[in-house]
Amino acid sequence: MLWLKLLRNFIKILREGQTPAQIAGGFALGAIVGLSPLLTLQGIALWIIILVIDVNLSAAILAFTLFSLFAYIFDPLFHQLGFAILTQIDFLKGFWTTLYNAPIAPFTHFNNTVVMGSLAAALILFIPLFFGMRSFVINYRKHLGSKIEKWKIYKIINQSKFIQMYRKVRDLGGLR
Repeated sequence: MLWLKLLRNFIKILREGQTPAQIAGGFALGAIVGLSPLLTLQGIALWIIILVIDVNLSAAILAFTLFSLFAYIFDPLFHQLGFAILTQIDFLKGFWTTLYNAPIAPFTHFNNTVVMGSLAAALILFIPLFFGMRSFVINYRKHLGSKIEKWKIYKIINQSKFIQMYRKVRDLGGLR
């Protein structure tokens, strides 16, 4: 039921609520966390940033979930990208050595090729994801939302016994 509530909140937010930039910011930051390995210093720092700045948490969790599912598929590509960044760019080799000898930097696991490649890919994708999601939210609010509510499948799902039962339990238990 948690995922159903999260999806319902996200759809509700698409219709109204926070600005498109806040929703897109949460989605883009959640995508970075989803593509990067979670148990690193930068993963923890990104979650703190998501919680501190004014972005949509539901969008961040949704993006984290979606991109985490696909991140393992791209690990070979992330490895190649990370290997190239760590070993084939000569002017960065001194920086990597200095960073490795710094007291807290090894907790980022930057010297792991998959971690470096996934972080680089996530940072490259941040801008297109942000503007793409912002555009999607704007278009959804202007055009798609009212059209989707007229679809038969939407009406069928909305009137299904499962959804009606969920609403009764939600309203009875104070989950709202």
